[in-house]
Amino acid sequence: MKKYQLYTLLALILMTIGFTIPVIAYHGVANKIKNNAQIPSYVYPIYNLYTKIQYKNHLMAPEVRDNLAKMIETRAEIGVPSLPVWYVSLEAPNYPKEAFPDGIPVYFHVDGYSGDVHEMNTINHYIGMYPMEYGGNVERAIAPYYLLIATIFMLLYLYYNGKGNSLLLIPTIIAPILFMSAFVGWLYWYGHNMQEWGAFKIKPFMPTALGDGKVAQFTTHSYPAIGFWVMIAMSILSILAIFSKNKHLKENA
Repeated sequence: MKKYQLYTLLALILMTIGFTIPVIAYHGVANKIKNNAQIPSYVYPIYNLYTKIQYKNHLMAPEVRDNLAKMIETRAEIGVPSLPVWYVSLEAPNYPKEAFPDGIPVYFHVDGYSGDVHEMNTINHYIGMYPMEYGGNVERAIAPYYLLIATIFMLLYLYYNGKGNSLLLIPTIIAPILFMSAFVGWLYWYGHNMQEWGAFKIKPFMPTALGDGKVAQFTTHSYPAIGFWVMIAMSILSILAIFSKNKHLKENA
């Protein structure tokens, strides 16, 4: 196996396992759960497998937290199974460490959210901020198609040696940049579109995108999650694949 093929295959495996499979498998499932519609049988094992190591509220019963069917039955908060890309946690005096050891954590995915989203929305409402689900609808809607196209392009890159072949890996290379651009952009929008319904009035602000911040009496923590590092690895492997393939084609011209 040539080096560029190895690099491309590694990036392809990371994307397929970490994002493409869970995102496409779970596409539209949240609405089906909300509308009490039937869910395809393959969704249950995929969701249970992918979320086994993901955060779920510590107050959730052990027999429920790793079983999507029981989560639906008990109306537990259900996130998406793809790898979380970014992590935001909020701490406040009314959320003591004894009861909330992780604060109020939420995780941003390419196709949705997970964590204590309902609780975070309650806090956001308190200061006049829109619910999390209000933003990023277009980005979440196109995520399955973007991933599918990027995956197909990577497969084509393994065999296509013609002009412009490097362009096939661009969607994978720019994935972390696209995510961060959307993430920071929506944070700015949320912080500068405060509404009058808030019980506690604050001036427009830029929420902390990376690091620790302070909003009123709340302390926030915002850091990359495992999915972001997987994206970075995919991007680096794709860049290495391009350099390696260009060198190979020149040597064999």
